[in-house]
Amino acid sequence: MSDGSGAPHRSKHLKEKMTPENFWVQVKRTVNGQPVSQDQIDLIVSTMTAALDLGRDDVLLDLGCGNGALTTYFFRRCRGGLGVDFSEFLIGVARSNFSSRPEHRYFLSDIVDYVARADETEGYTKALCYGVFQYLSPDGARSLLFGLRRRFTGVGRLVLGNIPNKDAISAFYSDGVPDGVSDRADSPIGIWRTQEELSALAEVEGWRVTFQTMPAAYHAAHYRYDAILVPK
Repeated sequence: MSDGSGAPHRSKHLKEKMTPENFWVQVKRTVNGQPVSQDQIDLIVSTMTAALDLGRDDVLLDLGCGNGALTTYFFRRCRGGLGVDFSEFLIGVARSNFSSRPEHRYFLSDIVDYVARADETEGYTKALCYGVFQYLSPDGARSLLFGLRRRFTGVGRLVLGNIPNKDAISAFYSDGVPDGVSDRADSPIGIWRTQEELSALAEVEGWRVTFQTMPAAYHAAHYRYDAILVPK
C-alpha cells in the first residue's frame, strides 16, 4: 500500500538506523512508495490539531498510533496521553524514540480490545484514530465507538481521520473499482464509507458527527475525509 494512509499492514523488519523518512515508511505513510514530505506531515498535524480542538490542558488517547512518529506531534501540543497499537515492533519503536517524558506513553494492545477492557478510562479529554478506523471490521468499528462513548466518558471529541470516501472511490480506482473492494476491512485501503454511512454508524452509538476534508494541498484530499464526533 502506498497512498499514505497509515494502514495496519506495516513493516516489522525495518530496523536500520531511524531517520524521519524511515519512520513514515514503517507505517506506510508514503506516496508511490516514497515517504511523504514534511509539508504533508505538517498539514496533517495542523488540520488534526484544529479538528480535535487540542489545547494545552487536554490529554489525548491515540488509537492506532503505530510507531508514535505522528502521535508525538500531538502530545507536544497538549499535556500528553497514551498511544495504543497492536504491533509489538512499532510500540517498541515508539517507546524507544518518542517516550522521553512520562506523560508520553505507548501501550501494546488491539485498539478495540483496549477500549472494551482498559482499566484506565478516566482523564482523557480527546481521542484520535487516524488512518486506522477503516481497517476495523464492522463489528469492531461499532464496538470502538460504543466503548469510547460509554467507558471513556471524559472524551469530549473524537476524530476519525483519513477515511476513504465511497462517493469518491472512482477517483482512486481510475481504471474501474474491483468487485467488493469497498467493503473489505482487509483490503489495502480498508472499508470505504459515505459520510451518510459513517454518520448513521456513529449516531447509533451516541455521537453527533460533522465532516471536513483536508486542504487541497493534501495528496489524498480528493478521496478522503475526516469525521469529528462529539457525544450526544
